[in-house]
Amino acid sequence: MPQFDFDDSTISWRRLDGVEHLAFSILDIDAANRIAHVLFKFDAKRQIILHRHCSLNKTFVIQGEHRLYHPDGRLKEVRPAGRYTVSPPSDDPHREGGGDQDVIVLFAIYDDNDPVYELLDDAQNIVGALRFDDFIALNAE
Repeated sequence: MPQFDFDDSTISWRRLDGVEHLAFSILDIDAANRIAHVLFKFDAKRQIILHRHCSLNKTFVIQGEHRLYHPDGRLKEVRPAGRYTVSPPSDDPHREGGGDQDVIVLFAIYDDNDPVYELLDDAQNIVGALRFDDFIALNAE
């Protein structure tokens, strides 16, 4: 089967203050049902801030390898292009990043807990949070 590259040149990528190696594009916010559809682009061979998912996330890898890492930076899991994953809320923190190329992943984020993400320092102390209303505000900008 032929390999295809996803052309993201028309996507308006944005950055979150304080979160390196990550870009995002909000595709849709369903405020009534509290579901956000967001494209995340993780830089190749880099890891984003330690965090945990406090709400249900469903992901589909569009391009590259979506890599998940233990808090100490060891590789935990590799999700290739085409992989669909359902990830319930978890207290286990992790980092995410791209493989040999930037990875693009579609996230469906369900607001079944608030916040939806907790951002952690290396000692696993909460240093920030993303709430569903933050996605609504970012989408309005």
